[in-house]
Amino acid sequence: RLPFAFKQICLMPDTHQGYGMPIGGVLATKNVVIPNAVGVDISCGMAAVRTSLTEISTEDLKEILAKIRKSIPVGFNHHQITRDPILMPSVTNLPTDSQNNTYGIVNQEYASAQHQLGTLGGGNHFIEVQKGDDGSIWVMIHSGSRNLGFKVAKYYNELAYGLNTKWHSNTFLPANKQDSLAFLPIDSEEGQAYLKEMQYCVEFAFANRKWMMDEIQLIFWNTLGINSVTFGPMINIAHNYARMENHFGENVMIHRKGATSARDGEIGLIPGSQGTSSYVVKGKGNPESFMSCSHGAGRAMGRKQAERTLNLEDEQKKMDDKGILHSVRGTNDLDE
Repeated sequence: RLPFAFKQICLMPDTHQGYGMPIGGVLATKNVVIPNAVGVDISCGMAAVRTSLTEISTEDLKEILAKIRKSIPVGFNHHQITRDPILMPSVTNLPTDSQNNTYGIVNQEYASAQHQLGTLGGGNHFIEVQKGDDGSIWVMIHSGSRNLGFKVAKYYNELAYGLNTKWHSNTFLPANKQDSLAFLPIDSEEGQAYLKEMQYCVEFAFANRKWMMDEIQLIFWNTLGINSVTFGPMINIAHNYARMENHFGENVMIHRKGATSARDGEIGLIPGSQGTSSYVVKGKGNPESFMSCSHGAGRAMGRKQAERTLNLEDEQKKMDDKGILHSVRGTNDLDE
């Protein structure tokens, strides 16, 4: 029903309820961008590296995981030491005012973001050491743009909500801003500012995953010896962003919120739930899905429902019996 929605709305196999639009949704629009159709964890995504290892002992794996926990903050924790600006994405493309001064949320949050670079976050974000069906040991990371992306998303969604109300284009706006699909015209100052700040968050999320992967490689070398393991190139793919693409002969703004780009031959990553398989995939370029595919396992039940329904000891035993070193230690961990 949105007047600027192009052709159709696509839902991926792992779709489930989200604010504004379902997670696992793909929305193409003409001439507008919708902050809430990207979501609050801008450029949340996956990174994976194949190592030269084919086996790793339980003792070595426990030591590696312990060092990772010590080195990489999780949840709301950040690094105490400020990251060197050389590790941060360039700020040259951020929005500027009439005096060419940089402004916006990234500029406000930059100092804080220097402490967030190289942190995992909470919820369904994870670091895993995996055994592939190719016989190799892999490292996989799921993380995003941390609080920086949240602040950018929240600001521009509220800005869009206010402007839509002012323009009397609020027919589709719910009373709760968090649930809105308020839009910004792409050619407006506000729309361009969001796109520039969103792109910075995309680059920051990539830098965040890259820093953690580099740190994990150092931990492997420190534990096993520098000559005992090599690492392949990092596969990186985001699943929360908006990007101008050409579909059905027209240039449209594609919003992927919990969806992975799957152009013909494009390599992607689809993680499973904790204790289940993840997948390295190759896109088929299906035009009907706007060349997109699922981004994860999906949710058979909500987080709180999982905590109420699943039995902690049963879930722990399932993974223990498979020999999986896991992080399910209390009922609060059952949501994943």
